[in-house]
Amino acid sequence: MSISLAICGYPMWAKELYGFADHVPETEEYGVKSFVYRARQPFVPEKIMAVLNGELPGVIRAKGHFWIATRPDWVAEFSLAGALSSVKPLGTWWATVPEDRRPDHESARAYMQVHWQEPCGDQRQEIVFIGTGIDWPALKARLDAALLPALVAGRPDDLPDLPDPFPMWRRAEVAA
Repeated sequence: MSISLAICGYPMWAKELYGFADHVPETEEYGVKSFVYRARQPFVPEKIMAVLNGELPGVIRAKGHFWIATRPDWVAEFSLAGALSSVKPLGTWWATVPEDRRPDHESARAYMQVHWQEPCGDQRQEIVFIGTGIDWPALKARLDAALLPALVAGRPDDLPDLPDPFPMWRRAEVAA
């Protein structure tokens, strides 16, 4: 019995896994596309919360990290799967760690070199949106409108005092 005869009754994922020529990937069959949003300015907290909690037509999954102007030390993570979404602290940006306390192993230096851009170091917006029929120019315009204007942004220690509707984030305390 040939493999093609043995697999013909298998579900679509098996056909995808084993690379059958007659299988159309879901990305083509259903028009699933992804878009990555990147920016180097911080978000205005109220504006980005409105975007992330608002309508995201066509988006079925999103995940990534971002920073807000009121919390320049924090890497925030956004995750959306269907109707469930969350924003939570992920850690701190290397740019906010004193240079003598940053790791000096090769992979960390390589990461920082790739992601570092003055004046804000590794602080950035990087979120992938996945779905069908996403109006990417409209979504990108909404995200861009949530950024702190470049003329105001400056260095992280010069950021303006803005209202911040996100819940309080605390660092985990380490037992001695």
